[in-house]
Amino acid sequence: MAYIDGYVLPVPRENLPAYRRMARLGGKVWKEHGALAYVEAIGDDVKPGKYTSFPQAVKLKEGEVVVFAYVLFRSRAHRDRVNAKVMADARLQGWNAGNMPFDGKRMFWGGFKPIVDL
Repeated sequence: MAYIDGYVLPVPRENLPAYRRMARLGGKVWKEHGALAYVEAIGDDVKPGKYTSFPQAVKLKEGEVVVFAYVLFRSRAHRDRVNAKVMADARLQGWNAGNMPFDGKRMFWGGFKPIVDL
């Protein structure tokens, strides 16, 4: 069964063009190394909740938007192999917390095993 890496992060609206460029490069690299799908989506209907929500989870600030993204793999082993290649890819070597167009301290992510796949 497939395996999914998912992540959610806040992006300042003014940084969306830079984030989009970064995401396009990331998607290209992940796909070239074997990812089955790479999706980045900007929040369109993600209102703050009473107890929890996407905006609350990333401590969304004025002028920011929530981005939800995922990368699809054949299996966890496949994900681990692909991610090792991605992390070693020279095109991404300049990526670090100091030069990202978002606050990585408010980003969260994880790997997921599907329990329903229709």
